[in-house]
Amino acid sequence: MKGVPYLVPAAILALAFTVASAYDPSPLHDFCVTINNTDSTVFVNGKFCKDLVTVTANDFFFPGLNIPGNTAASKLGSSVNLVNVDKLPGLNTLGISLARLDFAPYGLNPPHIHPRGTELLVVMEGTLLVGFVTSNPNKLFTKVLNKGDVFVFPIGLIHFQFNIGQTNAVAFAGLSSQNPGLITIANVVFGSNPPINPDVLAKAFQLDKNVVDYLQKQF
Repeated sequence: MKGVPYLVPAAILALAFTVASAYDPSPLHDFCVTINNTDSTVFVNGKFCKDLVTVTANDFFFPGLNIPGNTAASKLGSSVNLVNVDKLPGLNTLGISLARLDFAPYGLNPPHIHPRGTELLVVMEGTLLVGFVTSNPNKLFTKVLNKGDVFVFPIGLIHFQFNIGQTNAVAFAGLSSQNPGLITIANVVFGSNPPINPDVLAKAFQLDKNVVDYLQKQF
């Protein structure tokens, strides 16, 4: 029962996105529950649709967002449990997804981008320093959020969340896409496969090549 209060803002976030204009294409039918069966005759948003006769309530159900994420498993002290179309088949064509974010003290969700979705974040516990950076001229918008505060991160812009408190923090985020995507800046730049030429990164970031080599080894 301890996690039940968290489900209320999650439901509110979901409702907010259903009445807004989502980034994904608007559906021309009630729903298209995904199925991993290429024999299906209907194909929408890159997913095959389940036969309406076989659809059940479980296709629109996902349990477990009351369970804290394992922040100890991350070097950054954060955990994100994203409920997108791959975990909840009924989300297909609905233009929405949801995530639970857990932070250990001073845990960080590092600078990243959702290329296909705007993010609406609500803090449930703790204190988070959040922000996003615009395209040129790269202006930073940042704010300290406490319990009950809400902040929006526009689609495609670099943003972050950092727990500046000495206790755990919890937040929920609604995203305006069934599959918003994730590009973590440091991972992409220094951990691509194959790696970006170190000379390119050294010049772009004005770093010594040895520093670039070190950073690439970390990822």
